[in-house]
Amino acid sequence: MQDRSLATAAPSRWALVIALGTVYFIWGSTYLAIRIAIETIPPFLMLGTRFVLAGAVLYGWMRWRGVPAPSVKQWRTAALIGGLMLCAGTGTVGWAEQYIPSGLAALLITTVPLWMVLLDWLWQRGQRPNAVVFFGLLLGLAGVGVLVDPLAVLATYTVDVFVASMVLLGALAWSVGSLYGRRVDLPTNPFMSTALQMVAGGALLTLTGLLLGESAAFDVTAFSLRSFASWSYLVFFGAILAFSAYVWLLRNTSPAQATTYAYVNPVVAVFLGWALMDEPLNARILLAVGLLITAVVLINRYGQPARSKTPSGAASLRPIRPGRAIRSRRTRTSRPVLPRPD
Repeated sequence: MQDRSLATAAPSRWALVIALGTVYFIWGSTYLAIRIAIETIPPFLMLGTRFVLAGAVLYGWMRWRGVPAPSVKQWRTAALIGGLMLCAGTGTVGWAEQYIPSGLAALLITTVPLWMVLLDWLWQRGQRPNAVVFFGLLLGLAGVGVLVDPLAVLATYTVDVFVASMVLLGALAWSVGSLYGRRVDLPTNPFMSTALQMVAGGALLTLTGLLLGESAAFDVTAFSLRSFASWSYLVFFGAILAFSAYVWLLRNTSPAQATTYAYVNPVVAVFLGWALMDEPLNARILLAVGLLITAVVLINRYGQPARSKTPSGAASLRPIRPGRAIRSRRTRTSRPVLPRPD
């Protein structure tokens, strides 16, 4: 059978808007969903079963559509990337939400675009960010500073430094794994690649939970209905739908633009936390929201790389093009990566 899951035509503006909107708002809600799910389900086992199931469903769908089965080497590579991104990245978020609000966890993940852009430039030898993109990234981080306010300049706010540091390290691990995954041997079909990384990463999360003794608290009869509903939402909407949209974005736009979700997601998470979980919403938070939205506008507007001609003469976006390769000084390759740590 022939793989019919990828399109090679240049994406339309509306396709980009819909994909970005999906990633922005569904992933913004997953922070709250994680917090509700871990009320009665241990975090690493909750996340591990989530990704194993989502990855298995996506894998079966891809095989049914005729996508070739991955090689043993590709499974090993997926395990490495899934360990960095899902086990270290997402795992720390799930663990941290036992101790900090979901909105704060989402805010700490706003460091992902900064790491992605800088690592893409310095490590992957990609396009150098322009001054406006740098300013947008710094503005977004300033918004995080206003929200967290660790020095209590604007208001008293207690933050567990160790927990916050673990989330930041998870964001760094996610960024490393995400960029590394673009240059190694993975299936060229982005959805099959996503499936492999979810299955492998979910298996490592599950193993971590077992090693930490979470099996003693993993009692299906004790799961609340709302925890189970949140887990189901994370599987089918947060993982399968939004992950697929993000993988598509990585192949059709710049890393700076694709990762602007990390600024919008905290805004969604903060407002949902306020509306549904009585988390704080005050003038300080609204000021930070304004800074974050401004950062998104700047990066979206000025983060698009310049167009160039392909060998066939067709114009395309760099560094990522549908069905094509990523240019670099060392090699040419095309590798999809997973999204962000939650």
